Amino acid sequence: MLGALVIVFREVIEAGLIVGIVLAATRGVDGRGRYVTAGVVAGIAGASVVAMFAGAISDMFEGTGQEMFNASVLALAVVMLTWHNVWMSRHGREIAAEMRGLGAAVTAGQRPLTALAIVVGIAVLREGAEVVLFLYGIVASGTNTVDLLAGSALGVLGGIALSALTYAGLVTIPSRHIFSVTSVMIALLAAGMAAQAIQFADNAGLVHVGNAVVWNTSHWLPESSLLGKLLHTLVGYTERPSMLQLAVYLMTLAVTAVLMRLARPQQPPARAIPAR
Repeated sequence: MLGALVIVFREVIEAGLIVGIVLAATRGVDGRGRYVTAGVVAGIAGASVVAMFAGAISDMFEGTGQEMFNASVLALAVVMLTWHNVWMSRHGREIAAEMRGLGAAVTAGQRPLTALAIVVGIAVLREGAEVVLFLYGIVASGTNTVDLLAGSALGVLGGIALSALTYAGLVTIPSRHIFSVTSVMIALLAAGMAAQAIQFADNAGLVHVGNAVVWNTSHWLPESSLLGKLLHTLVGYTERPSMLQLAVYLMTLAVTAVLMRLARPQQPPARAIPAR
């Protein structure tokens, strides 16, 4: 549940940030609300189509191929989550600047209102498609449907509420702080999914190394307990991890941290003030 909440909340916040910037930059333009709403609806419709195709693909692999399908979905989700964090570290500020520029161009009459619908629709479609993939990864890692729907609903409501409050000026939390916290949580989610993916690959008979158990905490913190389930979702906790699972988990975190650091824009050096 919490995994779905974190991912959906983060994606809704990102889409809401774009919508909020566009609305703020086009304040006073007649009809902007209709075009932005049309873009949001079109983006949601597109993401729904992606979800339907993903469900059909999942149904094809019921049976003996389910282990391989789960491992593939989890591996793809890990790559996408990691790339998502890295990409946002690099381009978050650029996106905000581009959206403000588009809003100013529409306000000045240099761009048509349809540009608002297109850019908002693409943003919502992109975030929605990512949500579909990430939630399939969470399902493959063992989350039941009820918890998934509950977490997703709370994530949507929380993301919309925070976006609306930010737009209205009632909340002044810098977006970089929100994204920093959620980036850490998503990195931990990705590492847990990577460890789970390698376990599915092992179950399918594709991996034959590193099967020795590192620790066994099933007696005092079973994975089936409430706290165990919580830690499994948030940080990928496993009561009896293999050496390979632990190695993959730590490697995923290390690679994510290095890539995010390399992708982060460098601040230009301050110019020295010449002495008079």
